[in-house]
Amino acid sequence: MAPVRTTGAIVASTAAISISMAIFSYFLFFKKTNSTLHSNKKKKPRSGVVDAIGNTPLIRINSLSEATGCEILGKCEFLNPGGSVKDRVALKVIEEALESGDLAPGGVVTEGSAGSTAISLATVAPALGCKCHVVIPDDAAIEKSQILEALGATVERVRPVSITHRDHYVNIARRRALEANELAAKDKKVSQVDGKDQDQMDGCVPDSEKENPGFLSHYNGGFFADQFENLANFRAHYEGTGPEIWEQTDGNVDAFVAAAGTGGTVAGVSTFLQEKSPKIKCFLMDPPGSGLFNKVTRGVMYTKEEAEGRRLKNPFDTITEGIGINRLTKNFMMAKLDGAFQGTDKEAVEMSRFLLKNDGLFLGSSSAMNCVGAVRVAKALGPGHTIVTILCDNGMRHLSKFYDPKYLAQYGLTPTATGLEFMSIK
Repeated sequence: MAPVRTTGAIVASTAAISISMAIFSYFLFFKKTNSTLHSNKKKKPRSGVVDAIGNTPLIRINSLSEATGCEILGKCEFLNPGGSVKDRVALKVIEEALESGDLAPGGVVTEGSAGSTAISLATVAPALGCKCHVVIPDDAAIEKSQILEALGATVERVRPVSITHRDHYVNIARRRALEANELAAKDKKVSQVDGKDQDQMDGCVPDSEKENPGFLSHYNGGFFADQFENLANFRAHYEGTGPEIWEQTDGNVDAFVAAAGTGGTVAGVSTFLQEKSPKIKCFLMDPPGSGLFNKVTRGVMYTKEEAEGRRLKNPFDTITEGIGINRLTKNFMMAKLDGAFQGTDKEAVEMSRFLLKNDGLFLGSSSAMNCVGAVRVAKALGPGHTIVTILCDNGMRHLSKFYDPKYLAQYGLTPTATGLEFMSIK
């Protein structure tokens, strides 16, 4: 009897079992992976507007990364509920004021702001049981004051003057908080006099009511946010933005760059990142008309043209809003900077159009300037580095100026570039 040949059958059987196991393992793994991914997407609802602030995405700006050979990443602060990086500051300022008792529930938060901080305060204040009053320079984009009014804030538009002037918008905002506190104190006394209005009994009207009739008397005192000097601004970024960048990059970041207005963002982020790793380089990006570049690079606030003491009465300003300043704030003095770069208005305009065309990013003027800074840093460090910047807000608040062709044409800023030649990149 011939022996039974079983080799082929065994091989076939073994192969079939192997394939079956592979298929089984694949589907088991796929189901498990799919389940894990699905469960990761299941996140609990955030508790109101306040809880939605922060934890913004960090995105790769593809066009700039490919052009420079660096990983250029942008922190999408325009995705905060109030539409800008200033939501973080507004929340921190109001929370700390309520905790300390400097702001009473039902009180009014006042601020002098060119727009974004004001909008953030107007967004956050109602969520925390407070009101908002904003003093804004009348040369700021009109859509900003329109947004503020739509949010329920009271708005004063005033002429731009020096910060040393009594009627600079910041100084007026500070005064409004004091006036609200004085009226609240008087109202408290009045309530103790048989419900009669003591001011009417005396036949006098407070000066604050004469200057701004009726507006302040409805609030339970006031608090001046003071975004330039209040270190809650710095803490918002030291405790929030900086740690988020570190976590989102897994600590693999070589440089951070951003412009400064109040200085809170660049100070808070730079301090946190350099505490985590002294190897991380942090830079300032400065627009025209600002003295911070000179302060960082030369130790003085004046420009080379003013080196002999001939201070310009009307130094060239910038069309970028919310950044650039000619004084040192408490927030900016907290910054840990390795250097600074300068950008021009034309570069910011060109960058905004380039990113809109190539990346679908519709950014505001300060965000565009920050991206100019990111390219400057990439060119300085060379390919292979990871650079992070801040995308402060989107272009919606800049339609009447930064994105208006007629306005730009007045200043010779009409965009003409087809690529990144304005950054000397072919």
